[in-house]
Amino acid sequence: MENMLFCWMFFTLGWTLIDGSEMEQDFMWHLRKIPRVVSDRTFHLTSPTFEADAKMVLNRVCGIECQKELPAPSLSDLEDSLSYETVFENGTRTLTRVKIQDVVLEPTQNISMKGVSVRRKRQVYGTDSRFSILDKKFLTNFPFNTAVKLSTGCSGILISPSHVLTAAHCVHDGKDYIKGSKKLRVGLLKMRNKGGGKKRRGSKRSRREVNGGDQREGAKGNLERAKGGRRRKESGRGQRVAEGRPSFQWTRVKNTHIPKGWARGGKGDAALDYDYALLELKRAHKKKYMELGISPTIKKLPGGMIHFSGFDHDRADQLVYRFCSVSDESSDLLYQYCDAESGSTGSGVYLRLKEPDKKNWKRKIIAVYSGHQWVDVHGVQKDYNVAVRITPLKYAQICLWIHGDNANCTYG
Repeated sequence: MENMLFCWMFFTLGWTLIDGSEMEQDFMWHLRKIPRVVSDRTFHLTSPTFEADAKMVLNRVCGIECQKELPAPSLSDLEDSLSYETVFENGTRTLTRVKIQDVVLEPTQNISMKGVSVRRKRQVYGTDSRFSILDKKFLTNFPFNTAVKLSTGCSGILISPSHVLTAAHCVHDGKDYIKGSKKLRVGLLKMRNKGGGKKRRGSKRSRREVNGGDQREGAKGNLERAKGGRRRKESGRGQRVAEGRPSFQWTRVKNTHIPKGWARGGKGDAALDYDYALLELKRAHKKKYMELGISPTIKKLPGGMIHFSGFDHDRADQLVYRFCSVSDESSDLLYQYCDAESGSTGSGVYLRLKEPDKKNWKRKIIAVYSGHQWVDVHGVQKDYNVAVRITPLKYAQICLWIHGDNANCTYG
């Protein structure tokens, strides 16, 4: 029964029901020429203090109707927001200014900077529709194997052999880097050995360092995992190391890229539209990763659905999958009611569409899950779980971060 459920979820979303009849839609990835984001100048900045608390509370969030009242961003506005900070594992930091080429500015706004106050609430709506992925066959295979856990308590997704995409707020609060991000690590999923086996070199050090930082979300779970690894014979710990339960192979982060649209350093509010960051791993992995895609409109989503998996804090060490329909969209954000708890923020939101001129269907990341917000819609506060869309410009920027130049970033 469980296998049938998963098959239905993952392999039939190329179809949608319209007035009771089943019709195949043109749900395809369409390659397009994208603007070029080019590195211009790089400056050295003072080292961060790494003193911010890990939280997801923005001062002001602008909803869809609010955004319509904002002027369209100028080219210089976009270049300022897409310029980026890079912080390295030794604590040094740089600012890179960028130039945008081959872009056609749209007459609509593209950023959220002013609006109503944000307040927190539970992020599960009504009946909890999340699925814990416990079956080894699913957990260790694509697409679930692409989900990762950050030592700061968030989630992320593998987008290359050496890079992880996550939410910017998982490492930076808009003014400073958060506690624990100086020794940031990424946990890649692995299955626990049935009979112990040979320990990986440096694994003891990794567990100790990961649990040494301030990990607001998931700190307790990490501590229990580290103790469980050292004291397998203690009563009650056996359940946590049972066959089929995941553990993590922790890898140090070499550097972190964050757009200036988010990392404003106290000069204005962080814009939710730029709540994404790229982490470069010190050691490359050999897992299958998920490619980046450009977010289509709601009408181009199969069944109007999006998918993402993360490590929700209320289900310690379990990978949690969910899919739901998108309720509304702006040029940079997706508004939806996907059930999610803190810990899942930073997860990669993906679609499964057909490749052009092929019979194959392919999953690509089209957004980053940012978290729960109260936003201004038609002058009324409404609560949504929000995802930051991968626009052509953001695609070009992230591609630049991955490759170091824009030679491989012409189409997306």
